[in-house]
Order: sequence, then C-alpha cells, then structure tokens
Amino acid sequence: MAHITIYTTLLCPYCHMATNLLRKKNAPFEEIDVTARADLREAMRAKAAGRNTVPQIFIGDEHVGGWDDLFALETTGRLDAKLTPRSD
Repeated sequence: MAHITIYTTLLCPYCHMATNLLRKKNAPFEEIDVTARADLREAMRAKAAGRNTVPQIFIGDEHVGGWDDLFALETTGRLDAKLTPRSD
C-alpha cells in the first residue's frame, strides 16, 4: 500500500468519514491531528498549497485534497489504484 497521511481535527465529521473509508479499504494511514496545533496546521497548509480546511489527504507524494476529493476517487473507481503503488 502507498503511504497515506491525513491531517484531521477531533470534531471534523469529514475527517471521520475519510478515516472510516480508509479503514474500510484496509489502507493504513498516518493521522496528524492539527486540533489546537498552529505549528502542525501551518505545516499542513504549506504542504497542501495553502489549503487550510481538514481533512487534507496525501497518498504517497500526491496531494489528493479533502473528503470530497477522496470520495470522488472512490465513486469513480480510481481510489484502489492510488492505494496500490505500481511496481514498475
């Protein structure tokens, strides 16, 4: 599986939906909780090209975006391919 990083906050329903979808896919992920952590949120913002909302999801080196973006990948059948890195 590709390395997945997801920036979240405790009370964000979209964060919970995103982590639940990844768990359903048996996709291990690193969760970084930015609740009350300005330093971590700033690091997230820099990595996510200025986006400040959570969740912010990265699969490998690719910035997927937020919940809507992750869900769009799932509904179009493209998420599984992103989760499984190619072995070229």
